[in-house]
Amino acid sequence: MFKDFAKIETFLTVVREKSFSKASRKLGISQPAVTQQIKFLEDYLNIPIVDRKKSGISLTKEGEELFQALLSLEKQILITEKEVLRLVNKEMLFILGASPVIGNYILPEFLNDIQEVISNQVMVKVNSSVELTELVVNRKVDLALIESPTFHPNIFYREWMEDELVVVSRSPLPSTLKKEELFGLQWICREEESNTRKIIYETFHKIDVDCKNFTIKNIANSAITIKQTLLKADINEAPTVSILSKYMVEDDVKAGRLHVATIKGIHLMRKFYICYLKDRIQDALITSALDFITRKQDIKPSI
Repeated sequence: MFKDFAKIETFLTVVREKSFSKASRKLGISQPAVTQQIKFLEDYLNIPIVDRKKSGISLTKEGEELFQALLSLEKQILITEKEVLRLVNKEMLFILGASPVIGNYILPEFLNDIQEVISNQVMVKVNSSVELTELVVNRKVDLALIESPTFHPNIFYREWMEDELVVVSRSPLPSTLKKEELFGLQWICREEESNTRKIIYETFHKIDVDCKNFTIKNIANSAITIKQTLLKADINEAPTVSILSKYMVEDDVKAGRLHVATIKGIHLMRKFYICYLKDRIQDALITSALDFITRKQDIKPSI
């Protein structure tokens, strides 16, 4: 059993997340698969290890003892992996892909640490989520952090962190916009194929807002282009606005160059994902980088 690290990881994740469903989302497997793996451990050890409750899960006395023992095992595995990486992978170049918002505004927060953690040189490629998917499939990127998954059958996707989208303008805005106020603004919109545009349209639909009735000033396919256009907008006319990630505009808001607002009645949120090839799920280099990056999911913009 202790050679089957997948079941051990499942148990540790269930305990840390305090939920079978949350563990399922984090591991990228179905909830029945999580339940089956925990049952296998209980049957193998012939002891109950997890109590399921409406409020979450708790460990039995035996489960707590197992958890502490497996924490020690996990620590030793990570130490061993690092030693192996130093021996066999020291000269390898680890290629990390990132979508534009992640690559330009989130990854720099911890990029220097990744190289030290995996004991390898790290090269970063910033591309669209679609392009990164192809690079991962063609083994030209080892691991990618993406904004819009296309769910390729050969790729393993793992939820990473959440991103909040906000209304952004060079002109001062109220902290919260009412839906009727949205129609008095000049909008820079995303192209129709954009996944961000899809999220915005679907969320607006919840408050009976049709974006087709907005005053459209420009359409762009790049968030960076939109941000730069907002910075050049004329503040003497009706506010020019768009919807961007909080991570993108954090520094500009602090410096007073841009202003942000939320919309009453809705939260514009999207998920970021980590992805890599399914046949590399046991790759020590991937595992080491993944373990480090998943611990960085609580980075939050301070605006």
